Amino acid sequence: MRVRTLTATAAVVALSATGLTLPLAGSAAAATTAKFDFNGDGYTDIAVGMPNATVNGKAKAGYVSVIYGGPQSPSQSTGVISQAEAGIPGTPEAGDRFGSSVVPVDVDGDGTFELVVGAAGESLATDGIGTEGTITVLDNSEWNIKGTTVARGVSEFSGIGDTVAAGDYDGDGDIDLAYNERGEERGALRFRPGPLTADPVTTTTLRNYPMGGRTLDLATGDFDADGRDDLATSWKAMEDSGTFITRWDDQAKPAQWWADADSGSALATADFDRDGTDDLAVGNVMPNGESETTHCEDRTGGAVLLLKGSKSAPFGTENECFTQSSPEVGGTAEDGDEFGVALAAGDLNGDSRPELVVGVPGEDVGTVKDAGGYVTLNGTEHGLYGGLARSQSTANMPGTAEAGDRFGAQVAVGDYNRDGLRDTAVSAPGENAGEPRSGGVWFAPSSTEETYPAGKSLTPFGFALPNGALKYGEVLDS
Repeated sequence: MRVRTLTATAAVVALSATGLTLPLAGSAAAATTAKFDFNGDGYTDIAVGMPNATVNGKAKAGYVSVIYGGPQSPSQSTGVISQAEAGIPGTPEAGDRFGSSVVPVDVDGDGTFELVVGAAGESLATDGIGTEGTITVLDNSEWNIKGTTVARGVSEFSGIGDTVAAGDYDGDGDIDLAYNERGEERGALRFRPGPLTADPVTTTTLRNYPMGGRTLDLATGDFDADGRDDLATSWKAMEDSGTFITRWDDQAKPAQWWADADSGSALATADFDRDGTDDLAVGNVMPNGESETTHCEDRTGGAVLLLKGSKSAPFGTENECFTQSSPEVGGTAEDGDEFGVALAAGDLNGDSRPELVVGVPGEDVGTVKDAGGYVTLNGTEHGLYGGLARSQSTANMPGTAEAGDRFGAQVAVGDYNRDGLRDTAVSAPGENAGEPRSGGVWFAPSSTEETYPAGKSLTPFGFALPNGALKYGEVLDS
């Protein structure tokens, strides 16, 4: 669940507040200009969902932690934001999984962001048996965090809130939500129109999935260069899968605009070739078992499929695949690497060309199994090409590569120290596994030089979060 959820208008407002501007094409490039500022101090913040955390003795009740950006690096946390707090709907209960997803949104366009939080295990029945799920918007505009529930699962096993995206899809000026809905047999993709005020609000089904179907990931972009947000979805069922784009017409009616049989664990959007249309990256891509073709024949260790937007040809006509066997891409392609299981896009070196950060949490570092790493694919005048691999054993990266760390399980991009360059946030939810506080997020600052400045580890122990803070960084966005 990565940031790809803001309209260009919201992004421009946020950047203007800090004196920064970037060229945009309609609402394209929203993913590369988005800026999550939860406390209104002008620094980009990092949202961490902790659905496995214990709250008031309730296992997997879950909570959210926001890491505040600062002059040198992110360094301060909000602490625990849970359903035990006054002003946040609900009560911490075992299995609620509050923090299943975290999605920054600027609901009112004032430059201070709200945070959409899913609780996929929330039970709404009096007997507490179901897992209907809820989606809540957290507002910190008055330094007193308050929550508003904006969507609730409608059936016993809906489980909404584990996959959420946001954008002004219907073009009415309000932020809307799209989210996964599970079921006992079949799943669905649901649409919740704005404004994001208290429910009940009529929601609609964008797509029903066949047996065992579920949404893998969602991403927002402008793939047709019409200035409006479109929704990309990757999904999988027992015997079917694929990726498709939904767009809304001038009458605010949604329809499938493009579809492909390949699916993937993660999606990211940016205008990588700077042609005025957003491109779509599909991470850890997998073919449809019922299809005889796939874009990426070589998927050893995982592959990233880049589908290119165009003003003159159908979407995806031009596409290419990246693996750790691609020219000048760091690391070695090996089974189980999970190259592309997490993705984030943004301009990291100030040249106005987005890079693509690719998580590789299953990477072995030497003989250390599943220590994990990430690769930054370079943005060039011809698109993505090559890229360095980093791990906790890389110079200037704090920590030590250890078995099962899964460094790179989630990645995010933002200018956390406000130096004009977007930086990288990388999580390792397996760090210190088995301890009362586990996981962590690493801040990797960017530079215009061909070297990396010293990074910083941000852990639940360092933030003095209570015991039961498990798998910190399992859910990440900024």
